[in-house]
Amino acid sequence: MMLEGWRWYGPDDPVSLDDVRQAGATDIVSALHQVPIGEAWTRKAVEERKNFIENGQPGRSKLTWSVVESIPIPDDVKRLGAKATKSIDAWIASLEAVAAAGIKIICYNFMPVVDWCRTDLEWELPNGARAMRFDQDRFAAFELHILKRPAAVQEYSPEQQARAKKLFDQMSQADIDYLVMVIASALPGSTTEPMTIPQFRGRLETYRDITPKILRQHLAEFLGRVAPVAEQLGVSLTLHPDDPPRPLFGLPRVASSAEDYQALFDAVPSKANGICLCTGSLGVRAENDLPAMAERFGPRIAFAHLRATKREADGLSFYESDHLDGDVDMVAVLKALLKENARRSADNQIVFRPDHGHRMLDDLAATKRTNPGYTAIGRLRGLAELRGAIRAIEHR
Repeated sequence: MMLEGWRWYGPDDPVSLDDVRQAGATDIVSALHQVPIGEAWTRKAVEERKNFIENGQPGRSKLTWSVVESIPIPDDVKRLGAKATKSIDAWIASLEAVAAAGIKIICYNFMPVVDWCRTDLEWELPNGARAMRFDQDRFAAFELHILKRPAAVQEYSPEQQARAKKLFDQMSQADIDYLVMVIASALPGSTTEPMTIPQFRGRLETYRDITPKILRQHLAEFLGRVAPVAEQLGVSLTLHPDDPPRPLFGLPRVASSAEDYQALFDAVPSKANGICLCTGSLGVRAENDLPAMAERFGPRIAFAHLRATKREADGLSFYESDHLDGDVDMVAVLKALLKENARRSADNQIVFRPDHGHRMLDDLAATKRTNPGYTAIGRLRGLAELRGAIRAIEHR
């Protein structure tokens, strides 16, 4: 049976480890978020966190730290590839510290400048719950009138520009500040750092000559260094897809489709080179066939984010839907993953987790602190739905 995971941000997470236990999850997905990007994790720090998770509450139901998400990849690796020797060496040291603690799955991403991107963190659904959303017109307003990226005007039609201008003209300063915070600041789970608008422009400029081909080559060079070490240590490296899976801010994206992943596996065939199957991210792109990807890349899937997104009428905007009710055929994905998992040994089971749950019920209380997308109750619902679907599939 696949292992039920839960992302936990450490001792300061408003969702406690007992909350995780009560949700029924057994496997923790976590990271040392306090360590600056580019600095090597120490074995002592990893062991301390592992001991806190697994032994910090004697007598409680057992939890296992099974997945590291993420060891951030510094910006210079994306821009320079193998030439970023110091940063890659530090990443390998972190990998070795994780492996020494018996953690065998590492999730990472290779998105330049920005990590996952949304325009709304509290978009109200018809039932009163709140979801995260990417609104293409709001994004265009940010690019054209707040960030003022010079080349952006060439990438939007006159109709799109008109809608963005109308929307921007209606924004208050508070609205603008909120949009900057959401897009330019590091969201929970992000592996990039908060930026001011001038800093944002400066970072984009450093990628002016980085094409998709170059970025893909730099990713292959990075994996060329780290995959042999991971393979020797028995660690699976799972690349999270771009979110959303298309170019943003004129930046290249190289993990957005089945073709992108196949090119990466062809370039670095190591068995340690794998995919984090995020059905929500990949599902935003209509041509991505998630059940087919789950079957095609099954042997390379050690970790899965099972969430759902719903594309809107323009084909570019989307929001986080209920876990079984988005555009992806989640039941078909689960069937493919369960089929793959059944072929594996007991010590090599796929770990999955619910993701980007809605803010709902008591989590809506104004006095309650929550992380966008990582509320307790919304993910509790998502995990329960996924667990029910899995039990029904296995019962047949």
